[in-house]
Amino acid sequence: MIKQIVESTEYLQSKGFDNPEIGIILGTGLGQLINEIEIIAEASYNHIPNFPTATVEFHKGKLIYGILSGKKVVVMQGRFHVYEGYTLQDVTFPVRIMEKLGIKTLLVSNAAGAINLDFKKGELMLIEDHINLQGSSPLAFKGVEHLGERFVDMSEPYSAEINTQFETIAKANNIKLHKGVYASVVGPQLETKAEYRMLKILGSDAVGMSTVPEIIVANHLGLKVAAVSVLTDECDPDNLATVDIAEIIAMAAKAEPNMINLFKELINSLD
Repeated sequence: MIKQIVESTEYLQSKGFDNPEIGIILGTGLGQLINEIEIIAEASYNHIPNFPTATVEFHKGKLIYGILSGKKVVVMQGRFHVYEGYTLQDVTFPVRIMEKLGIKTLLVSNAAGAINLDFKKGELMLIEDHINLQGSSPLAFKGVEHLGERFVDMSEPYSAEINTQFETIAKANNIKLHKGVYASVVGPQLETKAEYRMLKILGSDAVGMSTVPEIIVANHLGLKVAAVSVLTDECDPDNLATVDIAEIIAMAAKAEPNMINLFKELINSLD
């Protein structure tokens, strides 16, 4: 993997990706942040050596480098999932590349279902902690110790400092920002009523099919991390409606302006 990381990094550096400070992963239906960036360089995933290719139709497939709120950023426009047939190492490979390019902070967004029924669709949730229900770890491979500490401490996987900044920004801008625990499942099927009840018992506030693998690897690499979920549906097992994926995408788009404001102001405030 070290050889692959070097190849991918050198390719991107040759395309003008020059020491970004912040990495951003954009989730389902959350691509409009790109319009706020002064783009300097971009690379399609299928042109980057060793990169996976996004196969979900509403996930673009580009790595973008530019200036946002006065900071150099590298943005994943489209992410990878285990449910597409990728390994956890594939899913998290871009995080390793962004770190090798120079990032010190990783900001992640996703679309999630609200398990906590006090949370409503169209609102945002700041992830305070997570539950990994994907069945394995992106660090569970031979030679991982050559890339970082094998037994990574996860007592605070999300930066308390950045989370506090997010909360301050949300309050100043009158944005409703819940805090909670995100459960990451494999998918791609949505959950059954019994599974939603289980997730609630486990202490989950929201559920999705991404993010946790990237967070684990970011901690492995010593990056500061924060993540925000857009709540796109309400997972009430006693009143469970049939899920409409188009409605989920539309709900993500509705909440997106608030998320963009949070991310832009946060990036502006980072040292």
